[in-house]
Amino acid sequence: MSHTVFIDGEAGTTGLQIRERLEGRKDLEILSIDPAKRKDADARAELLNSADAVILCLPDDASKEAVGLIQSNRVRVIDASTAYRTASGWTYGFAEMDQDQRAAIASSTRVSNPGCYPTGFIGLVRPLVAAELIPSDWPLTVNAVSGYTGGGKGLIAEFEAPTPPNRSDAFRIYGLPLQHKHIGEMQVHGGLDHAPLFAPAVGRYAQGMIVEVPLQLWALPAKPRPAELREALAKAYAGEAFVDVASADECAALQKARAGAAGYNADLDPEALNGTNRMKLYVFGNEERHQARLVAVLDNLGKGASGAAVQNLNIMLGLPEATGL
Repeated sequence: MSHTVFIDGEAGTTGLQIRERLEGRKDLEILSIDPAKRKDADARAELLNSADAVILCLPDDASKEAVGLIQSNRVRVIDASTAYRTASGWTYGFAEMDQDQRAAIASSTRVSNPGCYPTGFIGLVRPLVAAELIPSDWPLTVNAVSGYTGGGKGLIAEFEAPTPPNRSDAFRIYGLPLQHKHIGEMQVHGGLDHAPLFAPAVGRYAQGMIVEVPLQLWALPAKPRPAELREALAKAYAGEAFVDVASADECAALQKARAGAAGYNADLDPEALNGTNRMKLYVFGNEERHQARLVAVLDNLGKGASGAAVQNLNIMLGLPEATGL
């Protein structure tokens, strides 16, 4: 039996990638709105209420408006905005973050798709908080760099236009007011008592990201060794198809300098998993200094957006989870 799916906002970056992943599937029928009626509330409401599943790829306010137009209790909704990621009555769509999360997604009619940065942060931190290797009240810092597609149409247009003669920035930090919209979901779904200090950046490349959490192991109450952190992550994601934990040997090999004495490492590439729904986690440590760096690599438009949405759609519709991924 074919399921009908309506992507509200299919012309945007995430919507286009979701549609591309769904096209050609025989188990789904994609419903589309007449481009001339995209802002017609009645036309949108008809599709929003007639589809088996709706994926909202809209700004927060527009997503809230779309949800308000849905009157049918049978329609399953996946929202890719930040509007409902910590909202009551909505299930967080990170299937791997907890042993019961898949079942919660499968039984829900309202699922919020995770943000790209939070996917990396939560993927690294939540299992370590659950294992009591990191206290829930610990002051954490997260540093990250994403491709410019994460910044929306404005930033995409700017970065894809010819670079002005007096500007050659390859890397920009942002979020300087320390109020980034992803911080709340990092705290809530990371299992933390306090908001982490988030230091995001954007690079002059299209997509792919690295998320990093540095740890002073000597200061943590449990005094964990780097190997314990890696083992806890490996246990948490054992058997998962889309979240991999690098082996101790792989992490050790990557820690060796690959570009002379400076130790710049070309093998840890933010673009390495582009076009996939995968995320790979690493633990790098220094036993003498009792320090560690937790690192996640993922595609901000894949596991960080469209891939996760398709994964959630499959789970909600009772289809094989990896279909189309």
